[in-house]
Amino acid sequence: MISQVLVAMDGSEVAEQALRYALDAHPNAEITVLTVVGEPSAMFGEATAIALADDPEQSAKEHAQPVINRAQEIASEYDTEIGTKIETGHPVRVILDRADDFDTVVIGSHGGTLADRIFVGNVAEKIVRQSPVPVTVVR
Repeated sequence: MISQVLVAMDGSEVAEQALRYALDAHPNAEITVLTVVGEPSAMFGEATAIALADDPEQSAKEHAQPVINRAQEIASEYDTEIGTKIETGHPVRVILDRADDFDTVVIGSHGGTLADRIFVGNVAEKIVRQSPVPVTVVR
């Protein structure tokens, strides 16, 4: 029986669908939404801004808050409370590091823009291949 579900959310519509799927498929489970704020790189200006902030942890929380707020709105539609976590790092590494604490992982298949689809789709593929627990990919 699945009692603990990790849902990775990045603010995309398909990530919202992943949360809805988890809420529908596992109504009695504890659901935790994980939002990963990326590592600094040339491609991720937001992550670089976080790294350069006076308080990087607080800056990461501020950048992730809209995703967390949306996740809580969706959960309230189901009259369900969810747990939330905000982590900083490479999404694949962070999700895989946390996966052991859960019975399953639910993740969206891709993000909204072409760049998101390439990057997030790559994240989903890596999670499926390397996860120590079952993974459901929602599209």
